Amino acid sequence: MQATLSEQEVIRREKLKEFEQLGIDPYPAPLYEVTHTAKQIKDGFTEENAEEYKSVSIAGRLMSVRNMGKANFAVLQDSTGRVQIYIRRDDICPGEDKTMYNTVWKRLLDIGDIIGVKGFVFKTQTGETSIHVEEFTILTKSLRPLPIVKEKDGEMFDEVTDVEFKYRQRYADLIVNPSVRNTFQRITKMKNAIRDFLNNHGAIEVDTPVLQSIPGGALARPFVTHHNALDIPLYLRIANELYLKRLIVGGFDWVYEFSRNFRNEGMDRTHNPEFTVLEFYTAYKDYNWMMATTEQLLEHTAMSTNGKTTVTIGGKEIDFKAPYQRVALYDAIKEHAGIDVSNMDEDQLRQACKDLKIQVEPSMGRGKLIDEIFSEKCEHHYVQPTFIIDYPVEMSPLTKKHRSKEGLVERFELMINGKEIANAYSELNDPIDQRARFEEQVKLLERGDDEAMYIDYDFLRALEYGMPPTAGIGFGIDRLAMLLTEHESIQDVLLFPQMRPEKSE
Repeated sequence: MQATLSEQEVIRREKLKEFEQLGIDPYPAPLYEVTHTAKQIKDGFTEENAEEYKSVSIAGRLMSVRNMGKANFAVLQDSTGRVQIYIRRDDICPGEDKTMYNTVWKRLLDIGDIIGVKGFVFKTQTGETSIHVEEFTILTKSLRPLPIVKEKDGEMFDEVTDVEFKYRQRYADLIVNPSVRNTFQRITKMKNAIRDFLNNHGAIEVDTPVLQSIPGGALARPFVTHHNALDIPLYLRIANELYLKRLIVGGFDWVYEFSRNFRNEGMDRTHNPEFTVLEFYTAYKDYNWMMATTEQLLEHTAMSTNGKTTVTIGGKEIDFKAPYQRVALYDAIKEHAGIDVSNMDEDQLRQACKDLKIQVEPSMGRGKLIDEIFSEKCEHHYVQPTFIIDYPVEMSPLTKKHRSKEGLVERFELMINGKEIANAYSELNDPIDQRARFEEQVKLLERGDDEAMYIDYDFLRALEYGMPPTAGIGFGIDRLAMLLTEHESIQDVLLFPQMRPEKSE
């Protein structure tokens, strides 16, 4: 962390003392009446309705000042955008005392300070909607200068792009880069669209535990913590699947949750150890119904977020309009890896990986080996939304066996832009079969696979009460946000991505 103050920071602290000497509180009580936003003023004001804007009050951050002697133009930024303000000395200091203008406005205020202004709206000779300030109030003195960003004709042409700064000081990035705020506003629209779709179709939103005694519902390495009062280890949630299916057992027909999940794995442009997943489970449905529902949901979400079904990312146009292509997993591997793995045993798969120059671990079983082949040789080919369907049973310990294809399960993964966006099943509801699948996972744990599943005995007990035929799905919300906001790095759609702690100077 910073040990010494820069020259600018020293100067701003000296100004802080001058405010106090003048009897002006640079951090006054928080209540300040705001009647309009920058966007409301710029979008709503016309010469014809000027009377409605004779008295406005707005608060925001000072972003630029043009000094013209006894009058200044400046730009104020609030959460909705920017608006120009016009300040004239004799308007804000009509008497003999010109301190508020000559001392406070011209000398003690800095770019980045937060102020409130009151006045009336007008258009300048160049036609720009502006606020003629009759009174201003200092609301927050900024002690650290903002990064220098250039702007011309309302467009940012020298945005801050240093990723170390952007991700570590997201608060400053949001101040100076309007496009970043827009990204996160669009992500909110995306999540609201998903909720609207699910709520309108009869689903109910629920919450499940983040701290779990068994890290179930996915193949992943968990974070481990300790509960002092109970004196037991606990795991941060890697998935909420097993809890949501307990609710289906309990009688709910359709449940969903936006869950914060944690996986103790690597970090790259599409992985963060803390991430958001949407999972939902629907009774009396199967994976065919889920594919159709997923198409409808994503088309609706794309339209609600962007007003169209297409996005462009990395020079590629991707269309979320239904329907999506369906490709069997074994067929995908045949086409792109040039081998038929459908009847290969573990030793043959290990040799195939060697021939394909794919590095694998001794702990990997048949399912993991097939997954590695698909990941390395196939998935990047699927740019448009594509359902990869019908997986081998070894890859899917929570999935119902295929009703007509021996050795397979009713599962799909949705691939978009070469990455998995969603994973869905016809859910396994046979408690005897589920127990056997868990026991196979324990064998993998004993071989050293630290992503294999534990046996969740309480979940087995729940299944023994009877879970109706059920379809379930999990969406990677951060990856979906990357697509719909046209970003290629997951860090750009997380407000606070994980980073190493800063070193002390």
